[in-house]
Amino acid sequence: MSIPATTTIFTSVKADPERGHRWRLRTCYVLATSLVLGLGVYGFDYYLLDPAQRPFSPKHALLRPNGEIGLLLGVFASFIFLGIFLYPIRKRWGWLRIRGSTRHWLDFHVLMGLLAPCIVAFHSSLKFRGLAGVAFWIMTAVAISGVIGRYLYAQIPRSLNTAEFTLQEVRSEQAQLSEELARQNLFPASLLAPVFRLPSEERVRSQPLPLALAVMMFLDLARLFHSARLRRHALGFWGQMVTLGGILASGNAEAERVLAIARQQAGLSKRILFLSRTQQVFHLWHVIHRPFSYSFAVLALIHIAVVMVFGIR
Repeated sequence: MSIPATTTIFTSVKADPERGHRWRLRTCYVLATSLVLGLGVYGFDYYLLDPAQRPFSPKHALLRPNGEIGLLLGVFASFIFLGIFLYPIRKRWGWLRIRGSTRHWLDFHVLMGLLAPCIVAFHSSLKFRGLAGVAFWIMTAVAISGVIGRYLYAQIPRSLNTAEFTLQEVRSEQAQLSEELARQNLFPASLLAPVFRLPSEERVRSQPLPLALAVMMFLDLARLFHSARLRRHALGFWGQMVTLGGILASGNAEAERVLAIARQQAGLSKRILFLSRTQQVFHLWHVIHRPFSYSFAVLALIHIAVVMVFGIR
């Protein structure tokens, strides 16, 4: 009975229905990073100037807030803000809610939340004063909290259609993965053990929420180094060089298959252990993130209105 269930798991992994989404997301991150780096490189000498000296720079007409580039960046930032708030609006509008996956929307919501402060910073020519400066720092806090929220969202086990797993289903999947790991002969049990090392339930329950969040992040980071150690065990010298000491994926299909199983099972074990704490932190995050988001939206609208009415940029 366990073999068909295991086969189902690997069929879904091989089919990789998330590949298209990951490709689109990575492409957008590359484009966003390229834009920010390009603006930084182009305006580097201008942004280093004292504000009193900037009007004498040949780039001032382009990079000042009401310059050709600065104004375009302001308009672009406005469209990013609209995109950011489509995610919470989607939860209330039925015709949007049925389009796409919630997790996919959240991924692009986070991307736009990270890009917006950068674009606003260049729009203001790196001058953060007055109402616009307050809005910028609130927006930065929102962006940082958004990254934390995306991480917490990923810690709550969910199926591909974003319906929450029951704890029984998660444990069932965990048992199937354990059976598959027991059949492999590539890595000894002693080498796999550190991947699954977790603190006790009593210790997790007694930890303050910020510490529990820090431990979860540390365990995820440590898993990367454990995976690298396992790759080094399976690869020769040249393979270790190509994969940067096992950090990158290798061309060894069997090793990568076993590593994928080990990471998935270790991740499920960690999520089960921290599930109650994750839900507590996630609830607290909502309490903090929403007011900051709404206050930022109000300040941004006031700034745009003032600029349109009085021409102050």
